[in-house]
Formats: sequence, structure tokens, C-alpha cells
Amino acid sequence: MPIHDKKYTFFYLKSCDTCLKILKQLPQKKLNLVNIKEYPLKAEQLEYLHSFSHSYESLFNFRAQKLKLLTAQEKPVGEEDFKKYLLEDYTYLKRPVIVVEDKIFIGNSPQNIEQLKIELLANE
Repeated sequence: MPIHDKKYTFFYLKSCDTCLKILKQLPQKKLNLVNIKEYPLKAEQLEYLHSFSHSYESLFNFRAQKLKLLTAQEKPVGEEDFKKYLLEDYTYLKRPVIVVEDKIFIGNSPQNIEQLKIELLANE
């Protein structure tokens, strides 16, 4: 089933304690869980996320360990670079990324997670 057939999708890393902590706070019956290590993003999925975020940079994990290994010339500087790296390795996706209906929630800030909870409750 294509990813956009699901109204509620949670992109996360199963080994990420923060993602798991957030997941425990949410009504899981609605969520389509996508472990990005096991199921790396495909181009179609990335385009789907981009259709909500309108920016590859906003989806990019600037704390990725692999980013620190890149030379200054290799580091992403524009949208096409961010897109390329997001498709190249799962660690470049900021986590978690949650799609609820027509809204996207990127990252683990407390404000973001509170807004996510409100949105999920509103769509019950």
C-alpha cells in the first residue's frame, strides 16, 4: 500500500529512545508505523512528506553522525542536496516525522508533540 493511503503515519527509528517515548504517548491504533532503518524512505514517500513540509531541509537531521564525517564540500547546501542525502541514508531524516491527515509534525520538540497530540485527539 502506498504511504499516502494512510492518514496517520509515524516515521521513526526503532532504536531511538525519544521516538519510542513519544510513541507511547500517542493513540497507536491510528498510526501506521514506519521504522526507517528497516524501510528506508523511497522517492515517492519523500515527495509525499515534502508535499506537506515544502522543504527538504526541514526534514533533514543536522545531528546525524554521518553528516559530521562529510567534508565541507560534501555537506548539503541546497534543497537538491538535502533531497539526495535523505534518499541516501535513513539517518538523515529528522525524527520522528508524523503525518496526520494533511498536517506534518517534524522533530521531537515538546511544543511539536503537544500540537501532535491535540491534532490526533481532534481527529478521533
